[in-house]
Amino acid sequence: MEITWQNKDGKEQSLKRFLRKRGVSQRLYRKLQNGFGAVKLDGQKVQLATTVPKNATVTLCLPAEGPDETVEPSFAPIDVIYEDKYWLVVNKEAGLTSVPGPSNRTDTLVNRVKGYLQQKNAFDQAPRIITRLDRYTSGLVLFAKHSFAQAQIATQVSSHLMDKRYLALVTGEIKEKHGFIEGPIARKENDVKYLIDPAGKPAKSEYWCEAKNAELSLVRVKLHTGRTHQIRVHFSENGHPLLGDKLYGGSRSLIARQALHAYRLSFDDPFSQKKLSFTAPVPADMEKVITQAF
Repeated sequence: MEITWQNKDGKEQSLKRFLRKRGVSQRLYRKLQNGFGAVKLDGQKVQLATTVPKNATVTLCLPAEGPDETVEPSFAPIDVIYEDKYWLVVNKEAGLTSVPGPSNRTDTLVNRVKGYLQQKNAFDQAPRIITRLDRYTSGLVLFAKHSFAQAQIATQVSSHLMDKRYLALVTGEIKEKHGFIEGPIARKENDVKYLIDPAGKPAKSEYWCEAKNAELSLVRVKLHTGRTHQIRVHFSENGHPLLGDKLYGGSRSLIARQALHAYRLSFDDPFSQKKLSFTAPVPADMEKVITQAF
């Protein structure tokens, strides 16, 4: 992988200072000192003990990351929404597990992305999943193509700065046009379910009601935190479980899985310094319910 920056700081500076300001960790810098990768100044390879003039370009050259041999490739198709040399955004189908686990180690989204990169003979073949979705939730999932890209976006993930929006169908009529649901979430003892619990981790969901009738409501949801099952727990504990969500008491008469779709994802690209925003169309099963109900 190669990452190129221009010194627009208005002054010359040491190469070490320049790289550290652009997210190169002390650990990676030490590896560069020991011969891992290389750095170029205006296209020419240089030693680390050099100075970066104003407006010069600096290119960080990192070795290719080979495939994780513990993950089998799957060559089933994926729906690619966006791709560049740092990021891959995929529209995950409902029913597909995000990452390998005890019940499925051969055909998850991670397996399929690995197979996709192998088929393309990509330079880096160890994709790192940044955002995850429950098995039966559909929608946008972000992958970093390299560990350096993963490290660059880590602060946005840990600080909940990525803008993640969902479309959900919930039972009952939501009275308010706009509102918040706040309640700490913890795992229920000896169960796979989660619930609102004062001892849990803080969680905040914001919603907008787009359409409603006496039986169900269509809501758009923004996550201000990213707890496991957050939307499912918040709405179920407020008397509006998601349609199709058997685990949290949602009716399955209209749809066979939880009616939840990650339709928009936005984040600040640390490489281009631009905001990237992506959308995924509403899947057919949810669209059918929406059309018939409203």
